[in-house]
Amino acid sequence: MALVCFGEALIDFLSDGKTPESFTKYAGGAPANVAVAAAKQGVDAYFCGMLGNDMFGQFLAEALQTNGVNTRYLEYTDKAKTALAFVSLDKEGERSFSFYRPPAADLLFRQSHFSEDMFTEHSVIHICSNSLTEENIYRTTIYALERARANNMLVSFDMNLRLNLWSSTTHILDRIWHCIALSHVVKLSREELEYLNTHSHANKTEAQTIDAIMARQTQLLLITDGANPVEVYLSCERTTVAAPKVIAVDTTAAGDAFVGGLLAEIIRKFKPTRDTEFAISLDEAKSLVAYAATCGAFAVQRYGAFASLPSKGDIGE
Repeated sequence: MALVCFGEALIDFLSDGKTPESFTKYAGGAPANVAVAAAKQGVDAYFCGMLGNDMFGQFLAEALQTNGVNTRYLEYTDKAKTALAFVSLDKEGERSFSFYRPPAADLLFRQSHFSEDMFTEHSVIHICSNSLTEENIYRTTIYALERARANNMLVSFDMNLRLNLWSSTTHILDRIWHCIALSHVVKLSREELEYLNTHSHANKTEAQTIDAIMARQTQLLLITDGANPVEVYLSCERTTVAAPKVIAVDTTAAGDAFVGGLLAEIIRKFKPTRDTEFAISLDEAKSLVAYAATCGAFAVQRYGAFASLPSKGDIGE
């Protein structure tokens, strides 16, 4: 009952906020962060993706392994470098990004790089939209989700939209809706829901956009909004769960800590297998989300991505 996270791992160069500005190197990348978050929670977690055969790629591989992530499905290439992101923070810890991608190694992962046992031996797969930004990596990602669904894996999708990674906005909506249609668990931020609503459905309400998501086989939809309550949607029910009140210094891995905690709790409490359907009650969903929100709150009080992610002991349960 292991989790596989597919997509990008990259280097976050985090600003010190001073003048002149300097940057410190941290391991990051949303799917890699989720893998580490789950591993720190004591869940078997794998990372699947491609790194450059360079000093940054080696740094990331070692960081994943040091944090308990299995790198069995990790690939390397000499054809592109490992992706970089320079991250500046405002006084509330909110981020602005400058990406050095493309070109980048993670975009070169292809269907032929997958091991079939990734889909037959594990129970949960997680992705985000950063592996949809170019045609080839999009096709690779959809192949992974279709193989996962064919093998009755639980599919998790965090939209995690970074518009400055897309060379064109032409295909954003089609590709995101395609992933939503293949996913059981979907997480959006409030801003991402507004983006979907504004660009997908002219003259429709956010409630109608939510209905459209739930109509695509989604079994659990979560909408986060910083320190505000998390909105929770099941097929016929909805509720909200309050987020812990903390002082944020760096929100870089908040969403990934949330997702990692959520998926770790799903694996622990529901023990998903390829022989059972994922079904959840409203009370169970509230418990999962409360735990996930506590993980996210822990992360925003610390700098960096991997370094900020909590263990189960850190959450006190």
